[in-house]
Amino acid sequence: MQSQPHILVVDDDREIRTLLGRYLDGQGFRVSVAADRRECEQKLGSGQFDLMVLDVMLPDGSGLDICRSLRDRKPHIPVILLTALKEDVDRIIGLELGADDYLGKPFNPRELAARIRAVLRRATPEDTDAPRPRIYHFAGYRLEPDIRKVTDGQGEVIDLTGAEFDLLQVFLDRPGRLLSRDQLLDLTQGRERDPLQRSVDVLMSRLRRKFGETGGEPLFKTVRNGGYQLTARVETAEAGQ
Repeated sequence: MQSQPHILVVDDDREIRTLLGRYLDGQGFRVSVAADRRECEQKLGSGQFDLMVLDVMLPDGSGLDICRSLRDRKPHIPVILLTALKEDVDRIIGLELGADDYLGKPFNPRELAARIRAVLRRATPEDTDAPRPRIYHFAGYRLEPDIRKVTDGQGEVIDLTGAEFDLLQVFLDRPGRLLSRDQLLDLTQGRERDPLQRSVDVLMSRLRRKFGETGGEPLFKTVRNGGYQLTARVETAEAGQ
């Protein structure tokens, strides 16, 4: 990622685009803006972005459709949804489509900047002099935290969003432990948020689907009124081994 993360703000409200452009620029981000889906696609085709702030309601389409399309074409660009929709189900749909976070309107630009930084931290490995990163092996899969990559036994990449990857690594760091929804939110988000408990359930459903849980011994166990538990044995090794 560049020294100045490049943020694409997509919103049909001119005042919001102007406000966020100025505020995020003052917070150390490089900002591009788009007023609708057409302009958003043009920006995506001509530039490199580290994160997208995306309004759900656009004059020429839905931000949810953009989010779905982005997951197929550019899955490594995190998305924060801006939504005026009040129903939890609408926010859950955004999470199901691969959004990494959401913020309801009206919102405080300072909170948005904090959420952008949090998502970018989760999506970008830190450049430190720490010991060589560990590689996780579990149920025939391999997870490499330094490059945020998961592969199966044939070397095929399992395409995960940033939120899915973070949740999976939480379980791999705590194999066999029963983790409540509150614990999972704390460990993956690290901050208070709306009490949308089903966001964890949505991410778990997506992980199960992507890891092909269709029968037999499940990779994750659901404990009623308790939370979730990784059932697979986890082994670790230093990168390069």
